[in-house]
Amino acid sequence: MTADATSPTAPTGAARSRGRRTWLLDRAPFIVACVMLAVIVILYGSMQQGVFTLEELNIDTAAAMTLILVATGQTIVLIRGGVDLSVGGMVSLGTVIAATQFTDDPATVAMWSVIILALGFGIGALNGLLISALRLQPFLVTLATWSMLSGTAMIILPTDGGSVPGWWIGFGYAAFLGLTSPVWMLICLVVFWYWFRSTRVGINIKATGSSEKSAYLSGISITRINLVTYGLSGLFAAMAALYLTTQTGAGSPTIGRDYILPSVAAAVIGGVSLFGGRGHLLGTVIGAFILTLIGNLVFVLRVSSYWQPVMSGAILLIAVLASSLAEKTARTQEQ
Repeated sequence: MTADATSPTAPTGAARSRGRRTWLLDRAPFIVACVMLAVIVILYGSMQQGVFTLEELNIDTAAAMTLILVATGQTIVLIRGGVDLSVGGMVSLGTVIAATQFTDDPATVAMWSVIILALGFGIGALNGLLISALRLQPFLVTLATWSMLSGTAMIILPTDGGSVPGWWIGFGYAAFLGLTSPVWMLICLVVFWYWFRSTRVGINIKATGSSEKSAYLSGISITRINLVTYGLSGLFAAMAALYLTTQTGAGSPTIGRDYILPSVAAAVIGGVSLFGGRGHLLGTVIGAFILTLIGNLVFVLRVSSYWQPVMSGAILLIAVLASSLAEKTARTQEQ
């Protein structure tokens, strides 16, 4: 026996309409980010030739890739309901280690790359352990870790310098089928995300961010989730450091600070909730491209570079307002 239109189990028109509104509200911040990116690309394309080409895609992706990698880890942490300021210190430390230890020997480069990645995951996991074991605020723990990592980077390399092998720099510009390695990295990152979010760990991270108490009562280990979450954030920051050296060819003990707040901003602009439990990597990628293309737009407009943070702040404010409005409206409808 099937349910008809009058059956209690059949969805009414009002229920379907409410479901569509809820779906739309949940994705409102992401939709706003897509619209903003489209507007920026159209404006940029109307004033600069060759914007809608494969070459421009390669260039813009290469410019945004460091931020995308850092923001990927930050997205995982934000979905968990935390924040990670130590990513800046890890980026700085990773670049100076690479710039002082990499040689022309591929085996040496491979060994130190593994060490940098392991260091990133280990320090991130330590953040998660401290947050869980000592019941400390993520902001304070990761702020302290950032300070220590930045100080260590300054000890290793007090000023910008060092070098990496030429073939390592070439890796950052290598091309296959017309796409450079940063574009292929982005494709792999998106594939990873679609796999990761469906794993038990990914599901538990989102559940913990939505309600830590409910997650705990469901048998989820909060300590284990924090270890994995912050460990992954540190790992992606280390990846960003390695990639950054292919673009700069050197190390910098202070460059990481340029990615702390932008990594949070990229995620928030893309629709990741600051309260945890909601977010998607595609939104973060769009947010990172928005922040990157703003610099290009300011350049072609031939206005002062000081307008770049003004425009970035305005876009971030719009994204936060869209997210806040969507959440408030959703709560009102649920009540």
